[in-house]
Amino acid sequence: MADDILQTIDMLVAEERRLRDQAPGKGLATEERARLRVLEERLDQCWDLLRRRRAGADAGEDPRRVEPRPVAEVESYEQ
Repeated sequence: MADDILQTIDMLVAEERRLRDQAPGKGLATEERARLRVLEERLDQCWDLLRRRRAGADAGEDPRRVEPRPVAEVESYEQ
């Protein structure tokens, strides 16, 4: 369960790095900036899900019952 989320995180981070590294000093095209924003949101969502599933497992709950929160909810958290 956690391994699946970690694999997804690794894949998203790799794509994020590729986008950030492809045009240093030149900036990104509109489509690339939009994709980067989607990647950032999805990463936040995955990290949130992973933390909540681990916390549930530590509390003796079934981590598979924890569903991803909507991006809007995750993005509204204060760091």
